[in-house]
Amino acid sequence: MAGDEKIAVLDFGAQYTQLIARRIREMSVYSEILPPNTSVAALLQGGYRGVVLSGGPSSVYENGAPLPSSQLFEAGIPVLGICYGMQAMGYLLGGDVVPSERREYGKAEIELTGRSPLFEGVRPDAGDRLQVWMSHGDTVRRPPAGFSSLGSTTNCPVAAMADERRRLYAVQFHPEVAHTPQGGTILSNFLDLCGVKRDWSMPSFIETTIDAIRARVGSDRVLCALSGGVDSSVVALLVHRAIGDQLTCMFVDNGLLRKGEAEAVVHTFRDNFKINLDHVDATSRFLEALRDVTDPEVKRKRIGAEFIAVFEDEAKRLGHIPWLAQGTLYPDVIESVSFKGPSATIKTHHNVGGLPENMTFKLLEPLRELFKDEVRRVGEVLGLPADIVWRQPFPGPGLAVRVLGDVTAERLDVLREADAIVQEEIRAAGLERELWQAFAVLLPVRTVGVMGDFRTYANVVALRAVTSQDAMTADWARLPYDLLGRISNRIINEVHGVNRVAYDISSKPPATIEWE
Repeated sequence: MAGDEKIAVLDFGAQYTQLIARRIREMSVYSEILPPNTSVAALLQGGYRGVVLSGGPSSVYENGAPLPSSQLFEAGIPVLGICYGMQAMGYLLGGDVVPSERREYGKAEIELTGRSPLFEGVRPDAGDRLQVWMSHGDTVRRPPAGFSSLGSTTNCPVAAMADERRRLYAVQFHPEVAHTPQGGTILSNFLDLCGVKRDWSMPSFIETTIDAIRARVGSDRVLCALSGGVDSSVVALLVHRAIGDQLTCMFVDNGLLRKGEAEAVVHTFRDNFKINLDHVDATSRFLEALRDVTDPEVKRKRIGAEFIAVFEDEAKRLGHIPWLAQGTLYPDVIESVSFKGPSATIKTHHNVGGLPENMTFKLLEPLRELFKDEVRRVGEVLGLPADIVWRQPFPGPGLAVRVLGDVTAERLDVLREADAIVQEEIRAAGLERELWQAFAVLLPVRTVGVMGDFRTYANVVALRAVTSQDAMTADWARLPYDLLGRISNRIINEVHGVNRVAYDISSKPPATIEWE
């Protein structure tokens, strides 16, 4: 569904790889993340106008370190190496890459010593020094033949380099992060050097996607997995815009939803949007599938399999429906696939790794090229209400991965009531849009407490609130103490069976946003 004007980002395992792709898309150029061993032939046949080599945790001189093909640098495609990507470029082309005398992490200043179109419009902060963000343990001590050094730090003799003839560029720092204030200008300059048109936009995505859905589906019927979250809601409206009454949305109440959510979904889509909606109460089926299951990966797979089983059963009742539409996003696809060398699989996403191999549906995933913020923009263009567009992300397996340990109807009820208080107080404080997610988690432990004159031995609820742009990295939210106090007091006083509330102050990485 993307156009011909696109950039490839080869993923060598950096935590910032997806951020590189997002920054490029924000500049109206479509970008895709590919494995580090993607062949030059595939890049040329794919029509990529430029290639970015991401950072990564490896050392280029170690056995088994992931490296791009050396033929890439002779293919005539502009290449930008970032951090490990710069070291890989230097190493393969005959430069000298060595361990740094001192590792360099965090804020640094580069002294610009050369000129290049890559730094066009970049204004040094003081003298010839440019503030950047470093994260490396190796360094290019001597650039390859044909390259000129563009800058250095006290710890990095070659902090940027370029071979203008071959349009090969590299920087040791991370231009994609906010801590490199003029990094956006550097990335934009690279796109100019690639000669790409800046025509990637959400209206253009909608137009081409609707055409693609019509061409792919033809006169077939489509069943849409509707949860009421922003992803599935955008899919439903997008597919409905494309094929109208050929679409039937199925909303499965799996018993793992938040308080009042099932009723709200039915009202919004059946009554307001007039979309064909099949409402299925499958609570008992899902709870039975989760009986005595405590492992989070098993939970996800059981829930994914049960979703498909419900869909297939309902589809038989509804008649022949060969297509299943769902809200798989680009991070879902990337997180569920472990390339050689880069990021390991953190968790199986229910939309990707949890689907059974013998599933009878053909999948329609119109959002699988998009990041979350792009999906929100699509929703706005399509006219979705703000309360849906800006709804905080909710895990596909629902509250099952927020009830740690055994998932029972009773424990789900406790969490539902606690989480409803969290949502009410966050909205009342005006923080709903500032936070990426805020929610409650029910822990598999009990603690001693005192209520009135009685000893209690009851549940512990953890609060989780984070700020993030794309969920690939996240920081714990510094909520006001009085807000935390109100949430804690309300949960303990209003939710039967809870006597203690804790606040999670872990960031991602090293933690994840969800506890499971």
